[in-house]
Amino acid sequence: MDVFFHPDQMLHDPRFFLLRGRVAQHFEVPARAHGLLDAVRQAGLAAIEPPVADQALIETVHAPEYLAFLRDGYAAWRALPDAGEEMIPNIHPTPEMLAQGARPGPGMVARAGWHLADTACAVGEHAWTSAIAAAACAEATAKHVLAGARAAYALTRPPGHHAYAARAGGHCYLNNGAIAAEALRRGSAARVAVLDIDVHHGNGTQGIFWERGDVLTVSVHGDPDGLYPWYVGRADERGAGAGEGCTLNLPLPRGTEDGPWLEAIGTGIAAIQRFRPDALVLALGFDPSAEEPLGSFRISDDGFARAAQAAAALDLPTVITQEGGYAVAALGRLLGRFLAGWGG
Repeated sequence: MDVFFHPDQMLHDPRFFLLRGRVAQHFEVPARAHGLLDAVRQAGLAAIEPPVADQALIETVHAPEYLAFLRDGYAAWRALPDAGEEMIPNIHPTPEMLAQGARPGPGMVARAGWHLADTACAVGEHAWTSAIAAAACAEATAKHVLAGARAAYALTRPPGHHAYAARAGGHCYLNNGAIAAEALRRGSAARVAVLDIDVHHGNGTQGIFWERGDVLTVSVHGDPDGLYPWYVGRADERGAGAGEGCTLNLPLPRGTEDGPWLEAIGTGIAAIQRFRPDALVLALGFDPSAEEPLGSFRISDDGFARAAQAAAALDLPTVITQEGGYAVAALGRLLGRFLAGWGG
């Protein structure tokens, strides 16, 4: 399996993270990528550096004004009097404001609250550089699959599945999985399925394709009544318009172990088979692991290997994008087991 990674993805090193009302150490750190790269090398694979991302492709997924905010906003933020080292929102438009036609003005405080969903996606000096490099990996991986590779892995960091078309959230700035899906669609894949097995709901991906009938989004995740993103990810969310029935959420309770998790993945795979896609995007998170520091599930190393086997058995051209997983010391081992399961 070929792997795509860009060294600029190491530059992003966010500091501010708010956890239950206290400032805590950030979990989305460069060491995550180091651990994953070690596993790639141990598997005898080379990391291929992708070309620059296609701006036109990125704009099919993300709004141009949002991309400009991510690219240029940090400099404008730092020009504010007494600005912090990172751009972090302290206000968001409420449903009442939105009902009254809320919109952001030109000020960076307002724009930060508009485009950043939470305090887990601080925009620092290198956030854009790393995010666009990750997007380039997703695009290059999709094009590699379109050129004939059966499967390829985009080692995307920062992750992407919480990013909406015009809003960052949950450590995610650009939606790498959605970019890969769109690249596949612009190629030879008339229908694409996304299977997200991160412990958190892929809310951004769901939102981007909510009204699309050509992309099926399947997410196996922790029940949002007790886990980020809190407000969406429930089983009764099914899509709208042309996308009615093209969203499938399979929420599971805290403490879920291998058996129920793999059963839910099997349910998702059955739905993918009924959808009859031409290609698959597998959004791979290792945060269901029993070793996860903010743990919700109790998935074993063997569970990840078996999940890989199940997804590989679909026998579809597949782009694998890296999502979460913050047990840094375990990431390399978990990726190694996943890759072995895919190949086995």
